[in-house]
Amino acid sequence: MGFDFDYMLSLIPILLKYLPTTLLMASIGAIFALLLGLIIALIRIYKLPLLNPLIQLYISFFRGTPLLVQLFLLYYGLPQVLPNLVGLDAFNAAVIGLSLHFAAYMAESIRAAILGVDRSQREASLSIGMTESQTMWRIILPQASRIALPSLMNYFIDMIKSTSLAFTLGVPEIMAKAQMEASSSFKFFEAFLAVAIIYWGVVIVLTRLQQLAETRLDRAYVR
Repeated sequence: MGFDFDYMLSLIPILLKYLPTTLLMASIGAIFALLLGLIIALIRIYKLPLLNPLIQLYISFFRGTPLLVQLFLLYYGLPQVLPNLVGLDAFNAAVIGLSLHFAAYMAESIRAAILGVDRSQREASLSIGMTESQTMWRIILPQASRIALPSLMNYFIDMIKSTSLAFTLGVPEIMAKAQMEASSSFKFFEAFLAVAIIYWGVVIVLTRLQQLAETRLDRAYVR
């Protein structure tokens, strides 16, 4: 049996119908991961008592275990010990899992970016009467965002690719549909190649947007 190019092409529009689910999952996950990552980074920077050791444990766990294992623990394991989670649907479980996983990575990038801002900026802000919080939000974080943008965008791209694991929880997304089509036609190579092409195209677009954003930030920073 040879490669069926026409079948692969016919699958692409079918799979693209599930792309919004993938992008929605990644977008919601990225927003929560970014917010949680910022909170974690600030806790780490200010070394808040009690919270800082717990945060270090959190980062160690989520960076040291596979995402698939974390998704299974969240969706299949936790409801057995926390009955209130029995009604958690697969989509929300995937979003929560992605958020928790990538927040651990984003937090370290954000922390490094904040620490990468020249200390003289903080000292100058405090010397003119700004509070610590005003200095952080008005002076430090805008500069840190420029430093952290490349790595944060890379994590977002990784998150989009990682949504393919959501099909293991039963989320009807691109990978799940490709698996169904491949099982019915026995043309696994064509089906999964179509998936790869779609993800590749999305990543190319996002990479271009990242480059444009970096260029605009560089120009604004120079001004």
